[in-house]
Amino acid sequence: MRISIATNTELSSRFFASKLNPTNNVLLNCAYECKLPFLSMASRRVSVNRCVLSMSGSGSSTSGGLTYKDSGVDIDAGSELVRRIAKMAPGIGGFGGLFPLGDSYLVAGTDGVGTKLKLAFETGIHDTIGIDLVAMSVNDIVTSGAKPLFFLDYFATSHLEVDLAEKVIKGIVDGCQQSDCVLLGGETAEMPDFYAAGEYDLSGFAVGIVKKDSVIDGKNIVPGDVLIGLPSSGVHSNGFSLVRRVLAQSDLSLKDQLPSENTTLGEALMAPTVIYVKQVLDIISEGGVKGIAHITGGGFTDNIPRVFPKGLGAVIYEDSWKVPAVFKWIQQAGRIEDSEMRRTFNMGIGMVLVVSKETSHTILEGGCGTYEAYHIGEVVNGEGVSYS
Repeated sequence: MRISIATNTELSSRFFASKLNPTNNVLLNCAYECKLPFLSMASRRVSVNRCVLSMSGSGSSTSGGLTYKDSGVDIDAGSELVRRIAKMAPGIGGFGGLFPLGDSYLVAGTDGVGTKLKLAFETGIHDTIGIDLVAMSVNDIVTSGAKPLFFLDYFATSHLEVDLAEKVIKGIVDGCQQSDCVLLGGETAEMPDFYAAGEYDLSGFAVGIVKKDSVIDGKNIVPGDVLIGLPSSGVHSNGFSLVRRVLAQSDLSLKDQLPSENTTLGEALMAPTVIYVKQVLDIISEGGVKGIAHITGGGFTDNIPRVFPKGLGAVIYEDSWKVPAVFKWIQQAGRIEDSEMRRTFNMGIGMVLVVSKETSHTILEGGCGTYEAYHIGEVVNGEGVSYS
């Protein structure tokens, strides 16, 4: 892992040290190699779980519709890669990697925003894509109960357009503020001829901390526990290869109005990912949270079982929350099967908490109106996710 830190030029690395001593210049211009002695619990973005999906049959799309694989993304291939990596680095598969530090764990996560960037290029909306970048990592590490400490970004482009890059970085700053962490550093890479003109790529890395006796790991989950869903803002940052495929064959453009909504399709698709950190940590502080799943690539089907002990699964109540209109349009325009939608998109629920029945009442009735939460299902015997 190489960390490059500098402040002398816009074209080189970027470093933000709002909580560091500004006279400590040795921190402001360095590069070093870091080799970790071991990793107790490692993470990998693609889920390694294999789940059984049972469809209710209601609202199913016409057969022959688009799939995520049709758009060029093979979830099964990704799962197979993680399975092979797990042989070399046992423990791979969690939402965040845990590294022991005294009486605590450092929890780390890394991610990008995928082909949602393509829509940013087409719509010209660059000031919120940085929020997506931060969200994808901090939402992962908070599933362990960790409070994010700092974030680092990587911004790569063929030719640096400073005004555009400033908009992107401003979004990253906003995302860090929303998650109450420090933007500690970053790398700006200018690589001529590597990317198309006007395009760029992003990745991010978050580190948080949690006491060892406070880690949320799902070990105490039992049948009858309640699944509580926290609403998403829309598609968030997963499934955009399929979204773009649907767009290409639909009769709407990004500038057209989303059916039945007072917003354009582009605005709906570019809505920034919700950062759940403060909300989830507040709920955790009340006690009783046994497991947390960040609903990203793999949807309900692959992500929820990741927090369950072996032998347990979930039943999802289909009509327990309002599915945002953007998902209804995607499914209709692409003639996508229910099972494919549930394995590709969050369907309006971005985070799922597993709690006891007693705790669920407090969470569902709490928040003093500051957040929405839905009772979306329960834990049952038998692995996989089914719907009723």
